[in-house]
Amino acid sequence: MSVTPMGKDFVLSVEGLTVSFDGFKAVNDLSFYVDENEIRVIIGPNGAGKTTVLDLICGRTRATDGSIKFRGKELTKLKEHQIVHAGVGRKFQNPSIYEDLTVFENLEISFPRGRNVFGALMFKRDKEVIDKVHEIAELIFLQDDLNKQAALLSHGQKQWLEIGMLLIQDPELLMLDEPVAGMSVAERKQTAELLNKITKDRSVIVIEHDMQFVADIANRVTVLHQGKVLSEGSMDKVQNDPKVKEVYLGH
Repeated sequence: MSVTPMGKDFVLSVEGLTVSFDGFKAVNDLSFYVDENEIRVIIGPNGAGKTTVLDLICGRTRATDGSIKFRGKELTKLKEHQIVHAGVGRKFQNPSIYEDLTVFENLEISFPRGRNVFGALMFKRDKEVIDKVHEIAELIFLQDDLNKQAALLSHGQKQWLEIGMLLIQDPELLMLDEPVAGMSVAERKQTAELLNKITKDRSVIVIEHDMQFVADIANRVTVLHQGKVLSEGSMDKVQNDPKVKEVYLGH
């Protein structure tokens, strides 16, 4: 666990985080903290640095300065796969699933034992694997589609399948980049239900533009602007913040 100057334990502590690309600070002295079982939503205009923050946390981009601590462990020195093994899962904007495999096989292939070469060679479809696949499939609304080829799923179902592929690895921190983009209204509602369910034993960071969806899921909202925190707090608080209105509405 990492402890901030306020003396509180957090799952994730981001402090003084900065990344420069050719002199341009995409993220600029950013600090925020994520609690146990919290859904933190990061919003902000295009170019605010939202996706870059996720890239920094998962090790895809290296920080120029600052600290990212996950349960007290410094992530800025670790490689991407080490961060995954530490318990941080990341879903990108476009679903990356195995379209030619069934839903069952997509979930099975993501089961942690198959992750390294030895694990993959020794991998057996035993009761533990089958039970876990069924449990996750039910959670992501795909229990009736286990034998369906992933290519035949709707766009929303593909998003759920990818979330399921992360959940079966049991990350303690799950990061989702625009999970409801391109979904129907009904699918967005189900996704909100799913995220509210999975935070019983993990924390989630979501980047999102759909404000109704944000209102349905967020415990706290962080508004980014030019790589810095512009406002933070409940949805009501940030929506009524004059600085946020100015940035979003141009007043």
